[in-house]
Amino acid sequence: MNIIDELEWRDAINQQTDAEGLRKLTEQKAVSLYCGVDPTGDSMHIGHLIPFMVLKRFQLAGHRPVILIGGATGTIGDPSGRQSERSLQTLEQVQANVDALTAQMKKLFVTDGDNKIRMVNNYDWTHKINVIEFLRDYGKNFSINSMLAKDVVSSRLDSGISFTEFSYQILQSLDYLHLYQNEDVQLQIGGSDQWGNITSGLDLIRKKEGSEAVAFGLTIPLMLKADGTKFGKTAGGAIWLDPAKTTPFEFYQFWANTDDRDVVKYLKYFTFLSKEQIDELAEKVQTEPHKREAQKTLAEEMTKFVHGEELLEQAKRITAALFSGDIKSLTANEIEQGFKEMPTFEASQESKNIIDWLVDLGIEPSKRQAREDITKGALSMNGERITDLELEVTADQAIGGRFILIRKGKKNYSLVKLS
Repeated sequence: MNIIDELEWRDAINQQTDAEGLRKLTEQKAVSLYCGVDPTGDSMHIGHLIPFMVLKRFQLAGHRPVILIGGATGTIGDPSGRQSERSLQTLEQVQANVDALTAQMKKLFVTDGDNKIRMVNNYDWTHKINVIEFLRDYGKNFSINSMLAKDVVSSRLDSGISFTEFSYQILQSLDYLHLYQNEDVQLQIGGSDQWGNITSGLDLIRKKEGSEAVAFGLTIPLMLKADGTKFGKTAGGAIWLDPAKTTPFEFYQFWANTDDRDVVKYLKYFTFLSKEQIDELAEKVQTEPHKREAQKTLAEEMTKFVHGEELLEQAKRITAALFSGDIKSLTANEIEQGFKEMPTFEASQESKNIIDWLVDLGIEPSKRQAREDITKGALSMNGERITDLELEVTADQAIGGRFILIRKGKKNYSLVKLS
């Protein structure tokens, strides 16, 4: 299957500058292409992955992708999708973010082989240009009228836009020109909000290299959930690729809880499963939705891709333990991940009667209620039902010497941290 055919089947193409020309080019040769990300933070979230998964598909089809980290553009800020000025970061913070994103990208996408993904930083060529060169060699090629007509700019005219952010599309265009001239890059891909920046880059290439220059642009559709909300956002915030920001368990659960209406779309976008495998899972969504096989497969594929096999197995262990109640099988680190969002209490390590302990912490409202719940068998500690009203709670009962888990009923957990 041609890479363009595959992307169309996966519903991963929004706009193309020359669909027929790009198809012919990909059939004739291994194409060099690029996609960029600005270091606005020290980690990507899953929304950032969308265009880079397309970049990876090009690599698997034998093409030569380039990942651009915007060490220069990141100091300015892309106005795309924003209605106010971005707060400028210090150069030191930008560089720290560049280092973090570079390491993240290498872990996910850079592989050995002839068509390995190359990494570049636009600061390397941009910082050498002085302001006179910028205005004469590049600014002269941009019409203010055309720049104002771009959606990323026109949407900001009422609220206001600084010359700094207004100039962003010139810098991004300069990137495409540099990569075209020095890395043989003939295709830029990006999110749908990058269309104006991409077409500006193509215009600059043709002004500098001639109208016959062969270069293309392709954008990926804006991804929305079935309920119309933005993909990748939850009540707790973004789903980060950094395990210190979003634990592997939380990452796994995000995908495992995907709506039936979205899961096939996500399988197409984010996994490298074949058409036959995805079609089979799509059939099971219709015939056996209660088994949630598509969601489990999606969660496993994505967690393995981002965090590796070992942390995938850890996330699955935590999930299984929460379902079965076999809490003692988990390590303290796994407890911390799995119960991160549960009500949390702190207790000293001194021994105390279970009734007093529960009431003092606030897990139970009164001694009478605590006795009643224990008598009824409604309470368990670390997965084992509490039956003894005279039980002494000690530090020895804590998992890893750190945590005690109390469950009331089937689903109400409380995490107690020993100080």
